[in-house]
Amino acid sequence: MLTAAQARPSALLPVYPPFPVRPASGHGSWLVDENGDEWLDAYGGHAVASTGHSHPDVVRAISAQAERLLFYSTAVPHPLREDLAWKLASLCPEPLGRVFFCNSGAEANENALHLARKHTGRQGIVSVAGGWHGRTVATLAVTDGQRYEEGARRAGMPLSRKVAFDDVGALEAVVDETVAAVIVEPVQGLAGARDCAPEFLQAARRVCHAHGAALIFDEVQCGVGRCGAFSAAAAYGVTPDVLTFAKGLAAGLPIGAVVATPEITSRIAVGDLGSTFGGGPLVMAAALANIGVIEREGLIENAVRVGEYLARGAHALGITRVSGRGLLLGLHLDRPAAEVQRALFARRILTGTAADPRVLRLLPPLSFSFPEADLLLAALKEVLA
Repeated sequence: MLTAAQARPSALLPVYPPFPVRPASGHGSWLVDENGDEWLDAYGGHAVASTGHSHPDVVRAISAQAERLLFYSTAVPHPLREDLAWKLASLCPEPLGRVFFCNSGAEANENALHLARKHTGRQGIVSVAGGWHGRTVATLAVTDGQRYEEGARRAGMPLSRKVAFDDVGALEAVVDETVAAVIVEPVQGLAGARDCAPEFLQAARRVCHAHGAALIFDEVQCGVGRCGAFSAAAAYGVTPDVLTFAKGLAAGLPIGAVVATPEITSRIAVGDLGSTFGGGPLVMAAALANIGVIEREGLIENAVRVGEYLARGAHALGITRVSGRGLLLGLHLDRPAAEVQRALFARRILTGTAADPRVLRLLPPLSFSFPEADLLLAALKEVLA
């Protein structure tokens, strides 16, 4: 029998193709639907559920803070905001240590681009083909794809100069004294978990330094422990001038964070940045508890081990290429990934697809276990047979 919500027509705009599950609750790597059936979540709510669904420590922290104070804006100081800023600074490579909180990855990237333009006095931005950075006006101008660029063009935002993925020569040729910043995802998410070559990121650092441009790492999807260290910057050993976090930072509550060097923020004055909801106490409590779980439970190390296990298992199934790092993986298939995704849905397993139609994307919680990886691999074996 249909529930009342299922029986009435939806008032929501149909902007996303919905997964075939209506979750009522969740725990760890599992969603429980309205019928009580459990679904293995290898998608993680789009890399958001970094410590799993409704981790008890995070839930307790949210509940305790909600009883004290749900919200007040950054017009007033709050100790949790300071605590989280210091925590993020301690987890990022030096000299990254100046933090601004907002509400989403797109907003974080928008502010990162603003910082770079204000610091350099320049307007030009260089981005990488395949990159996805958001749907705000400035981020549309650096996101790859004609329909996104059209949105930025209509708003009058100058489009970025794009270089081919991992093309050091192209990067060296295009970055000059007119460029404010190079923005890059160390591991591109939507493109299919494409991990940049270390040499490409090292070249980006070198040419930005040589020409006085800022280097921005968009770690909205690949950061917060997903790719081998808390930041992908640390995992690669390349330090940008600005990096952005979002999705996995607060266990499901909306958050964005810009972490920058003192030099790149030296010209910022009161009123240059702002966010009504950014830095609210409830979200700060959730993020601090979430990071605590990642550290206490060794989830970064787990992501590396289980990610390597999944990659080996995929190769054993005849999947010739697995891209990505840690638990942001792209399985390059010999058939449309959407067909495999649907077949996994039928087995109550959630995975993602990518801009590359033959890449199946895996973004499970960092707590994803070896037995859960075995369940996923066994289902893949059936589907790919």
